[in-house]
Amino acid sequence: MEGLKKSLLVSLWFMFLVLPIMGVFVDSIENVVIWRLERVLYVGICTFFLSYLWRFMIRKKEEGRKVDEESGEEQATVLSRIFANPAVYYPLLAGILIFALLFPELFSMYQVNIMISALIYVVLGLGLNIVVGLAGLLDLGYVAFYAVGAYSYALMNLYWGVNFWFALPIGALLGALCGILLGFPVLRLRGDYLAIVTLGFGEIIRLILENWGDFTHGPSGISNIPRPDFFGLFTGLSSSIHFMYYMMIVLVIFTIFIVNRLKNSRIGRAWQALREDEIACQAMGIDKVKTKLMAFALGATWAGLVGVVFAAKTSFINPASFTFLESAIILSIVVLGGMGSILGVILGALVLILLPEYLRAFSEYRMLVFGATMVLVMVFRPQGLIRDVRRKIDIKAVRKALGESNE
Repeated sequence: MEGLKKSLLVSLWFMFLVLPIMGVFVDSIENVVIWRLERVLYVGICTFFLSYLWRFMIRKKEEGRKVDEESGEEQATVLSRIFANPAVYYPLLAGILIFALLFPELFSMYQVNIMISALIYVVLGLGLNIVVGLAGLLDLGYVAFYAVGAYSYALMNLYWGVNFWFALPIGALLGALCGILLGFPVLRLRGDYLAIVTLGFGEIIRLILENWGDFTHGPSGISNIPRPDFFGLFTGLSSSIHFMYYMMIVLVIFTIFIVNRLKNSRIGRAWQALREDEIACQAMGIDKVKTKLMAFALGATWAGLVGVVFAAKTSFINPASFTFLESAIILSIVVLGGMGSILGVILGALVLILLPEYLRAFSEYRMLVFGATMVLVMVFRPQGLIRDVRRKIDIKAVRKALGESNE
């Protein structure tokens, strides 16, 4: 009852606050004042429910924290239980894959186009997850490698007529090369200093693309970039978009496989050791220079690769497509999904890219709803939607197995 009273007071206060902004419209032509109190009422109702939900979730969070302190270990979430249970996980994975394959047949071309964009950000998020989530290197200029891949295809096609399939590996290699070039100057930097340098690198690439007008066409951009073709089978607009969708599905699956193998490999464990304690990492004999350069190069490879796909999808690019805001969105995908978590990054990308599109029904309130959703997630799930679960070894079980084998 106390919570309801507080939520009601908050909603009344908020209605009073927005009354001069949203409740009054002055028509200067007719010299009349129009009251739109229904808008204020909508805001008040939404605020009441959000305030009550906020208090309810805070209370649940505190109860869960007490349970964790009493038991001495963190409680498993619903998602972690689902992914830990093979009887649920594999049928769910098969259902998602079937839905993904049937998606273009079930929905309009507009929806397919949005999903292609979301899949592009999934690959970008997984690439940045190598640098930020696994290696712990804060990169705010990741969009620069994305731009390198996109412009490599656009310029090679413009000047030398290189097609999409030849440009795809070249874009990835150029992205990796730029990652190494960025990695060398920042080997001794960490934290805020590393973030500032990578931010500067991203801006340098954008300014070069914008001011080197004779070669890159500057702010005017490059248009008529051809979409990928496969032996002349996909020539129409609709069939070309469907082909790009299925190509992105294959690319996402390939990226998940490679990133997962890297994460559980020797270099992946070296990245995680570097993230936790750089000095202890060096003391264990890990080459810090090689490990950091490998993280930057492999992370940039995926950005360059998917940059080529982006240029082919939009058929027009200019430097305005590669601003710092793009880097911030990709970083938000990694943080929102869960740093180091592959499934979390995929879910974070789908939520962050698809949610604003499907909230268009709320018209001018959609970004307000989207922002409130992000705040709720980061307050109540600071570790991300799906946190990274480390592999654990049960020492007692190992000793028991060794004892039985000795006997």
